[in-house]
Amino acid sequence: MRTWVPATAACLLLSALAAANEPPAASSPAPTSTPPATAGTAAGATADNEAAAKHAKRTACLKAAKAKKLVGPQRTAFIKECIAAP
Repeated sequence: MRTWVPATAACLLLSALAAANEPPAASSPAPTSTPPATAGTAAGATADNEAAAKHAKRTACLKAAKAKKLVGPQRTAFIKECIAAP
């Protein structure tokens, strides 16, 4: 029961020191509008969409191979054909 008193005092002291070392808050408010999209951002979004679509298709092909209970080389061939299909 006596050990929690020094631990509590130490925590309070450390929290007060941490608060004293924080940088001052900015005086100007944060901008509310978002900056216009750049070409790099649009290209990144397109790449993300393509990667997500590819992952979704691969996942669907894996589920189909599992449903057909394919194993080994047959499973590999099925997945490659499934992913290549439009």
